[in-house]
Amino acid sequence: MVPKEIRERVQRLRKEIEYHNYRYYVLNDPVISDPEYDALMRELEELERQYPELITPNSPTQRVGAPPLEEFGTVEHTIPMLSLANAFNEEEVLEFDRRVKRFLGTDQDVEYTAEPKMDGVAVEVVYERGELVVGSTRGDGYRGEDITQNIRTIRTIPLFLMEDEEPVPERLAVRGEVYMEIEDFKRLNREREERGEAPFANPRNAAAGSLRQLDPSITARRPLNIFFYGIGEVVGREFESQWEVLQTLPKWGLRVNPLVELCPDIQRAVQYYRRILDLKDELPYEMDGVVLKVNSFELQRRLGEVSRSPRWAVAFKFPAEEATTRVLDIVVQVGRTGVLTPVALLEPVQVGGVEVKRATLHNMDEIERKDVRIGDTVLVHRAGEVIPEIIKVIKEKRTGKERKFQMPDRCPVCGSQVVRFPGEVAYRCIGISCPAQLKGRIRHFASRRAMDIDGLGEKLIDQLVEKGLVKDLADIYYLRKEQLVGLERMAEKSAQNLLDAIEKSKDTTLARFLYALGIRHVGEHLAQVLAEHLGSLERFFMVDRDELLQIPEVGPEVAESVVRFFKDEGNRRVIEKMLRAGV
Repeated sequence: MVPKEIRERVQRLRKEIEYHNYRYYVLNDPVISDPEYDALMRELEELERQYPELITPNSPTQRVGAPPLEEFGTVEHTIPMLSLANAFNEEEVLEFDRRVKRFLGTDQDVEYTAEPKMDGVAVEVVYERGELVVGSTRGDGYRGEDITQNIRTIRTIPLFLMEDEEPVPERLAVRGEVYMEIEDFKRLNREREERGEAPFANPRNAAAGSLRQLDPSITARRPLNIFFYGIGEVVGREFESQWEVLQTLPKWGLRVNPLVELCPDIQRAVQYYRRILDLKDELPYEMDGVVLKVNSFELQRRLGEVSRSPRWAVAFKFPAEEATTRVLDIVVQVGRTGVLTPVALLEPVQVGGVEVKRATLHNMDEIERKDVRIGDTVLVHRAGEVIPEIIKVIKEKRTGKERKFQMPDRCPVCGSQVVRFPGEVAYRCIGISCPAQLKGRIRHFASRRAMDIDGLGEKLIDQLVEKGLVKDLADIYYLRKEQLVGLERMAEKSAQNLLDAIEKSKDTTLARFLYALGIRHVGEHLAQVLAEHLGSLERFFMVDRDELLQIPEVGPEVAESVVRFFKDEGNRRVIEKMLRAGV
């Protein structure tokens, strides 16, 4: 039996946490510090641990807690989620307005809401008595996939509606667009490439792929956001206009894009479109147009629908950011983690007002899937701040002189061996002295859990590499005070402190040294396991794959990675240089 005061405390904590989520995610105006918020969450987690019968699916602690599904169920939309007709220029928008007036039999100006058209994934979220009960995709407009567990993981979607300013309806179906901000998308792709996984083509694909995970814990780790833009079925509350909806949703804790605007006529709506078009490249997310809706719900009802689109709304699309050009060459860039990324060098072409000369090809699998060849004529797409990409090859324009691209077997930067580990799409340079990845390797090498070189921070590492003082990891142990004193923010005392920390790091364990080397697939724990079984650094230069596979917890990927690393001549030279310095 749970004491009454415990039940009441849990309810108060949940309500307080949801309020602070609303302040943080919707209003962007938190009123408590992160540690204070964390303390509330910890208290709730502890009470639910002590009284598991109090746990509910919509508790703030359960945003990541649901077990994986075998497949998605189906949800029927009580009111269909219709697609919108498109307009591609101002004349088509003015014609839309004329059609609306003709249908209504009026020559009076019609009031419109103007809203950014997010380039994301449309969803419907249903609340009953203020509590989230169902989340679904748009699907075919009439039925969508049940993604409730994944919807619950998105921090900007409240599990309970706020009712301080506005009573919540008995039932509310609200529609929104799930999206991923451009910087979050870039960071996610960097992380995927570092793990040898295929990157997403664009933020919309990333959002869609994240929402359709059968394991909600994966969705929870993805930086998804939402803007709500409309309603479906509502029981217990009447609305007279779209603008009233957009003004009311934030009072319930539902985020609405702050750029929405009420326009008294179509001319003002066109002006709004022009402003958003000028602004779009400065925004942190991708849009592909502006949505104009007749504001009055009474007029919307009179206008009705035609086919699968409403007569009362139109999507005014931005100019296409695509162009045709030719692939002059394909070169390889080496990233900070050693991943080789093929890049197409293009005949310069204007795309969306910007000259484009390069386009990412992501990886060798993508090149083969799209069958991109040097000399091909291709369609290039550019959106916002995302790197331009090749959408498709125009094969009808092939002449027979096009050449297939081959990934090099040696790193174009340092000449070390290039490998592709089983199960990965990425090709990698395994050289520890590769200039392209040197800064990242030094940061890892000097980190607290590795060689623990206090004072060797990011800005100093940048200077050491850019001035040529450190060309490989071993050079750290050959630095002299006179070299350091001339660097920014490096006086004589701080230089001596750094040299003392470098000297101190020589006295380390084999496990920490192995971890510091940054061998692919060898983290702290496996470094410890390998050190315990092989006992000395010398053994690593002689060990073979079969011997490594006899060690518990060492699988084929780890064995292959370790053998390749210690057989590479460049890596051996750097390690021997460190040993001569007294490491």
